Amino acid sequence: MRFLIPVAAIVAVLAAIPAVAGVDVGPAIGTKAPALAATAIDAAGKPATLKSIRGDKGTVLMFFRSVKWCPYCQHQMIEFKAATAPLAQRGYRLAAISYDDTATQAAFAAKEGVTLTFLSDPGSKTIDAWNLRDPQYKPDSFAYGVPKPAIFVLDRKGVVRAKLAEDGYKVRPTVEAVLAAVDGVK
Repeated sequence: MRFLIPVAAIVAVLAAIPAVAGVDVGPAIGTKAPALAATAIDAAGKPATLKSIRGDKGTVLMFFRSVKWCPYCQHQMIEFKAATAPLAQRGYRLAAISYDDTATQAAFAAKEGVTLTFLSDPGSKTIDAWNLRDPQYKPDSFAYGVPKPAIFVLDRKGVVRAKLAEDGYKVRPTVEAVLAAVDGVK
């Protein structure tokens, strides 16, 4: 009986820790997220900031490889069409960032009916600031500069409250996992 209280306390503490699925990449939970690079732009070609992409309560920021050539990213963006409305109801705005240019992102969004906010990160400066560049691709590769796929839940002040990432690029966090992470933010 005397062991039940310590076990219950451990379970309660573990349940309060926000989700980090698979691997731990990027900024730590509880830290202020790095700013978007000055070169990061939205679909209209305007500079984007964490403030400009935030909802009333915060932002869900997805880093992805490419909608031009990565079928896993394409599938993920199509799947996350279903997340835009539920996130907005919760006060969060969904944005996705990659090294793709705005024309590539816009063409994909139009073709697939994806309405989330796409951001282009030329030169992968934001990807580097978030420490997400995938090191397996060398400068002579077409994939040089892609991030390790990851999703961050940021509060209104830009503090990382949850993050989800899997080992590799083929398996991605689900819409349900992201909504659960948002719901777990206090």
